[in-house]
Amino acid sequence: MTATLERTGVVRRRLLPDLDHPRQVFEHLTPNWFAAVMGTGIVANAAIVLPVQSAIITAFATAIWLLASVLLVAISVAFAVHWRRHGETARRYATDPVMSQFYGALPMALLTVGAGTLHLGEPILGGAVALSISGVLWAAGTAIGVATAVWVPFAMMTAEQKSEHAALPAWLMPVVPPMVSASTGAALVAYVPAGQLRLTMLAGCYALFGMSLILGLMTMTLIYARLLRGGVPVSRSAPTIWITLGMVGQSITAANLLAVQSHLVFTGGHAPIAVGLTVFGIVYGLVMGGFGIAMFTLAVAVTVRTVRRGLPFALTWWSFTFPVGTCVTGLCALGFALDSTPIRDLGAALYVVLLAAWVTVAARTVRGAIGGRVFLPA
Repeated sequence: MTATLERTGVVRRRLLPDLDHPRQVFEHLTPNWFAAVMGTGIVANAAIVLPVQSAIITAFATAIWLLASVLLVAISVAFAVHWRRHGETARRYATDPVMSQFYGALPMALLTVGAGTLHLGEPILGGAVALSISGVLWAAGTAIGVATAVWVPFAMMTAEQKSEHAALPAWLMPVVPPMVSASTGAALVAYVPAGQLRLTMLAGCYALFGMSLILGLMTMTLIYARLLRGGVPVSRSAPTIWITLGMVGQSITAANLLAVQSHLVFTGGHAPIAVGLTVFGIVYGLVMGGFGIAMFTLAVAVTVRTVRRGLPFALTWWSFTFPVGTCVTGLCALGFALDSTPIRDLGAALYVVLLAAWVTVAARTVRGAIGGRVFLPA
């Protein structure tokens, strides 16, 4: 019996040594864990739009999509356990002015995995099953995303005690999901029956695009003003400045992918509408791309400055992944619309950056999970 206890102690020291008990894993499971699904899924989704394709890239993207799918299921189950066993803590996080913003990660995780299922799941699941799962995940992600885009700002407006926090980059998290729905929904347009249903789907995606874009631009204005007057986020929060790139890249992706699908809807005498939407996507992509260059440079400068002063690992490091991935898909979509090799090559180069960031953050997350530190409140 003593030997058994000693062996148990050795295992305990190797696995979750920073926790008092393994069940503590669920106590502080915050919604920003879904950012790990987003960051992993975008690696797969961005790989399949690169200008150069091969069997190796497809196999790699499929493996990463499967990993993201497993993560989505595991984290969803763990999050449900968190709410059931630690309801008071969960409600406190849901009403916290900072943590509540990350509820936007949940719908984006669903949408990211759903998009990967449509493009990569057919060889494994079959076309009909892959399409069905993708459609369900898109519908669920869109419904939850629209809810967060309205609920989180409403909760902040009506809070009895107003938050003293100035605008933070994390404020974009609840308003970006409808934009992700617009870009991922574009691929589903072709599967909707032609006629009024397909038109409704396309129009709905453009409405989601507008909802997120206007709310996002207003929020980004507040964030930029805060950065100028109040300084950049410090320490663990510094990586969240990369979230601003998510709106940039995702909106360029949506504008150009929806334009491609518009040619299936507007035909014959209405064909000029599709041409106009294509022109809009290109012009929007070029203009927003210029803004994206400025924000990317600013994010790099802030990150380098913070690293020099000390940047401890936290789940906010996943902010280095998904926003960069959306810039890859945006550049590739814009490059395709313009038939521009330099733009597509820039997207491929940025994918290398994304891959390096994902490997680094994923490794640190696994290390923190084994020790248990990432399951403790920051």
